Amino acid sequence: MLQLVYVSAAVKPFHDEELLELLRQARSKNTGLGITGMLLYKKKEFMQALEGPEKEVTALADRIAQDPRHRDVRVILKNTAREREFPDWTMGFRNLDNGEMLDVEGYSTFLTSPLRSHMFTDNPALCRTFLLLFKTRPDFITLPKTT
Repeated sequence: MLQLVYVSAAVKPFHDEELLELLRQARSKNTGLGITGMLLYKKKEFMQALEGPEKEVTALADRIAQDPRHRDVRVILKNTAREREFPDWTMGFRNLDNGEMLDVEGYSTFLTSPLRSHMFTDNPALCRTFLLLFKTRPDFITLPKTT
């Protein structure tokens, strides 16, 4: 199984409705491909973990890199693994622009740093820890509100 984490910049801000539609599409496609993961959005930046069969994850990452809604796609982490980090999530999601950010001891710099900052891009282990924070704290997982 392949695990891949990338960061990218959105070419324009995503509104809640657009994020919800993106999430619906991702979940539908990922279910059929056997891909699980986590998607974070903050101030026009994405961080996404993808995991699943190597061929499918690689093809999806290539499509994302060509998606005109993204620019400056950077793969931070790419490795093989025995187990999934997000086995129950066709795509976990958190919009870090919405709501109050919880002051979690030891993680405050995570919650205030840009997703594409050198803090993450230069340190794949820290990036992985950041993503796993949202797995271990289900109260962080929110969906955009539908209107």
